[in-house]
Amino acid sequence: MFNKTSMNFLERLMRSASPTGYEANAAKIFRDYLAECCEVKCDVMGNTIAALNTTAPVRVMLAGHYDEIGFQIVHISDEGLLYFRPNGGIDKLNVPSSEVDILTENGIVPGVIGKKPIHLLTEAERSKSVELKDMWIDIGAESRKDAEKLVSVGDPVVMRENFRMLNKHRFISKGTDDKIGAFIVAETMRALAKRKLNVAVYGLGTVQEEVGLRGATAGAYAVNPHIGFGIDVGFATDLPDIPKKQYGDITLGKGPALSRSCDNNVVLGKILRATAKANKIPYQESVAHRATGGTDTAAIQLARGGVATALFSIPNRYMHSQVEMCDLRDAEAAVKLLTETIASFTGNESFCPVD
Repeated sequence: MFNKTSMNFLERLMRSASPTGYEANAAKIFRDYLAECCEVKCDVMGNTIAALNTTAPVRVMLAGHYDEIGFQIVHISDEGLLYFRPNGGIDKLNVPSSEVDILTENGIVPGVIGKKPIHLLTEAERSKSVELKDMWIDIGAESRKDAEKLVSVGDPVVMRENFRMLNKHRFISKGTDDKIGAFIVAETMRALAKRKLNVAVYGLGTVQEEVGLRGATAGAYAVNPHIGFGIDVGFATDLPDIPKKQYGDITLGKGPALSRSCDNNVVLGKILRATAKANKIPYQESVAHRATGGTDTAAIQLARGGVATALFSIPNRYMHSQVEMCDLRDAEAAVKLLTETIASFTGNESFCPVD
């Protein structure tokens, strides 16, 4: 299992406030953690790029995004209530009564998301989900003037920080998607720093994934990798009423899911599976819930002249909520598989699927 240093890093990363487009808090935690063992820099997008063995001609890229879904203030009412828009893919069913943190120039302002009480709803209204436009953030202000002393239109908003272990292996956090991927990138880079490498390795914490894979697009263009790994969360189907015949059989604690889809190079996939079997590293098979796109892997694959890519999906329950759940055993297996695979590269591999 992960040591105390790794677990401390995981908790700090999960608790960080990093709404899409405003990821500086998570970026600093990620950057400082890797500065001890890697060459580290930040680009203008906010991506962190950690590098090892940079003189090698063959370049490998790992990416996990540390932005998270959230909101942005668009209006302050006369009553001092804050109206907002979504920033990323918000599930409106999970929003009412949430505690939030508003990121202002002067620090964090706490608030709660309110709506009309159920007692005052008509019978027809009670049977419908509340739209985001009919919710507001209450910071305890008594007027617009009072609120404007604390917050401004445009301020980003995230769910209140949280991290909790539910048993020996599983944890919940509002930032699991995809700070667990960024965590795996960081742990893999630290492991590879102790190994003899024949390839250059670039570990990226990426930004703005939730609004279109924007950070990975810029990062992959800059790194210009030959081989790329995207690490993100995927849907765990070990829950009631999720049809396995439609979404596959993916269980928490049984290893990362290796995808078979258009985002995944066939040759690289074979290498990963052979490495996993040779080192007795658990993994699961997945075809993903759509044929292509949706994660940083797609952006990396299409960089410049094309990249041999593979997607690692970490099983996740309750995605895009304040209580996303992952299992540390899946993260540990992903780190081991990435480390052993990358350490095994000679730099002479061909990933052309018709060779």
